[in-house]
Amino acid sequence: MIYDDLVARKQKLAVIGLGYVGLPIALEFAKKISVIGFDINAQRVDMMNNGIDPSKELDSSEFEGKDIVFTANPDEVKDATFFVVAVPTPIDDYNQPDLLPLLGASESVGSILKKGDYVVFESTVYPGCTEDDCIPVLEAESGLKFVEDFKVGYSPERINPGDKEHTISKILKVVSGCDEESLDQISKVYELIIEPGVHRAQSIKVAEAAKIIENTQRDLNIALMNELSIIFNRMGINTFDVLEAAGTKWNFLRFFPGLVGGHCIGVDPYYLTFKAEGLGYHAKVINSGRYVNDSMGFYVAKQTVKRILKEGKNIIGSRVLVMGATFKEDVSDIRNSKVTDVVKELKSYSCNVEVIDPHANPEEVAEEYHFELSPAASGKYDAVIVAVNHAEYKDADEAFFDNLLTDRGLLVDIKGIYRGKMKNLNYWSL
Repeated sequence: MIYDDLVARKQKLAVIGLGYVGLPIALEFAKKISVIGFDINAQRVDMMNNGIDPSKELDSSEFEGKDIVFTANPDEVKDATFFVVAVPTPIDDYNQPDLLPLLGASESVGSILKKGDYVVFESTVYPGCTEDDCIPVLEAESGLKFVEDFKVGYSPERINPGDKEHTISKILKVVSGCDEESLDQISKVYELIIEPGVHRAQSIKVAEAAKIIENTQRDLNIALMNELSIIFNRMGINTFDVLEAAGTKWNFLRFFPGLVGGHCIGVDPYYLTFKAEGLGYHAKVINSGRYVNDSMGFYVAKQTVKRILKEGKNIIGSRVLVMGATFKEDVSDIRNSKVTDVVKELKSYSCNVEVIDPHANPEEVAEEYHFELSPAASGKYDAVIVAVNHAEYKDADEAFFDNLLTDRGLLVDIKGIYRGKMKNLNYWSL
C-alpha cells in the first residue's frame, strides 16, 4: 500500500505549488516522509533552498532537519508516487473562476503519472471540478485510466495566513477519495501530520462543497455587518458600539465590518455562484453579499471625501495617507486586497494619496496595483485611513495621529481599533 511505502521512505510525496498552502504542507510532511517540493517560480525555489519562506510566514528554523528537496525542474518530480496539488485558484476580472493554474498543474502531474500513483487536490474549487475538469486532464496527459490505474482525492486546505496558533498540524482535516481504498490511504497519509485527525467525507464533491461554504458563510456574515454599518452610519451611531452591546448575548455571532479581500473569502463564493449558474440557478443571497463586500472600499473612500468636504476643505489636491496595503493584518500577501479600491476611488476625486505598509513588498504592489508604496509618512494629511490593523499600528495614540493631521483633519479607522481612544480628533469608523 502507498501509505506503508511512504512511511518506509520507499516512495516519495510531491507537493505541487509552494505558496501559503503548499510550503507548510510540504515541510510538515517532510518531518515524517521523503518530500519533493515543486514550484514553477525558480526564484522562490532558490529562496526556499536557502531556508527563506517567500511568503514570510515561516521562520528559517522550520526548514531545518527536514527530508525535502525543493525544485523548479519537473523532471525531478518523476520519482514521486503521491502528489499534493496546492496551486492558487483565483478569479478573473469578471469574477469568473480562473482554472489555468490548476489545469496547468494537472497537465504537469499527468505527464509524469504512473500506474498506482495518487493525486490529491487541495486547491479550493466548486463541487465537481476535481472530477469534471482535473481528472480528464490527468487521463489525457498520462494515457492512464482513472481509478483503475491511478487514484484521486480531494482535501481542502485550511491555512489561515498570519495565524500562528491554528497551523496546519493543529486543524482537523477534511479528506476524500475516489473509492474506499483511496479514502483509507489518503486519510492515513494526512493523519501522519494532522494532530486532531481527519474527517472522512462521503465523496470528493462533498469535500469540495464543504470547503467552498466555509468561506461563503463568513462572507455573508461580514456582508451583513457591512450593510449594518452603512445603516448605522446614517443613524449617527457606531457599529462597533452596537456589536459590543449585542455581543453580550451568549449566542450572538461575532462578525465585524471591514474590507473583504484576499484569496479565500473574497474569491471562493464566486466559484459557487459560477457553478450554480451552470445548473440554472442564480444565487441571490450569495451574490448580494458579494456586492456589498466588493463595494466597501469605494464606500470608505466616499465617506472620507464627504467628511473632508464637510470641514470646508478643497478635495482636489487634498492629501490622504492610507496605512496598510495587504489583504489582512500582519501578513505580506496583497492578493485581492480591497485597499486598492479605496486608493482608486480617492484618486478619482483628485486626492493626493500616499500608501504605507510595513509588510507589503513595494515591487509587488506596483506590479499588481500600479501605485507606489511610500517608505514612510511625510508632512501633514487632510485624512489618515488605517485600512489594515497591523500590529505596528495598534498602539498608535491620539498624539501620533494629531501629528500627522492638518487642522480639522480626519482619522478613518476602518476596523474600529482606536474606538474610545480618540477624544479630540475628527474620527470615523465603520
